[in-house]
Amino acid sequence: MTSPGPAPDPLPVTDLTRHRRLAEQGSLDRADLEAILDAGFVCHLGVVIEGRPVVVPTVYGRYGRELYVHGSVASRSLAGGDPVCVTVTLVDGLVLARSVFEHGVNYRSAMIHGVPRKVTDPEEKLAGLRRLTEHATPGQWSYARQPNRKELAATTLLALSLEEASVKIRTGAPDDGDGPDAELPVWAGTLPLTSTWGTPVPDPALPPGIPLPDHIAIREGTKQG
Repeated sequence: MTSPGPAPDPLPVTDLTRHRRLAEQGSLDRADLEAILDAGFVCHLGVVIEGRPVVVPTVYGRYGRELYVHGSVASRSLAGGDPVCVTVTLVDGLVLARSVFEHGVNYRSAMIHGVPRKVTDPEEKLAGLRRLTEHATPGQWSYARQPNRKELAATTLLALSLEEASVKIRTGAPDDGDGPDAELPVWAGTLPLTSTWGTPVPDPALPPGIPLPDHIAIREGTKQG
């Protein structure tokens, strides 16, 4: 007898996450949300400061159903306590149609809404910073010097729940292959975009004899996202 698969765990639909435009590209699958977040490492944090919208690019790390973002204690965008919107977008290619109007992008995107909490517990703060570091470069936390007390005091860490999130994914060819423009003598198709890690470049101030660690060496040539 075949064992049942994992129980469905759809993302809840709210006024902020309901797919209105291009609903066919929307996904309510939590696995899609987590896959997008795990593939990227730079997000854009949108906040309102003194009545003005501000969008801040920053690195992040996911742990379970929370997203960690960090920055300086002097950053007003990381004050916490107010609603924010975090977005992550991965571009997979251009969609070149027969008409400019039908051009598009193949992409994977996630938009998370919520009120982040400021992490004040020392153990959770350290664990969150480790998660953030390991998300971008696995193996780096245990290799490099870890933050000291002064550095921790100068750092703000926010945790944002992933319970209110919107996911959209676009794949495939242009949409005008079965329309009137299909008769035009114009090439149409997709132009894939692939980002890979390059050859590590040592710091000019690095003393001789320090080898490249394995956890960085193995990333050369691997795909990002």
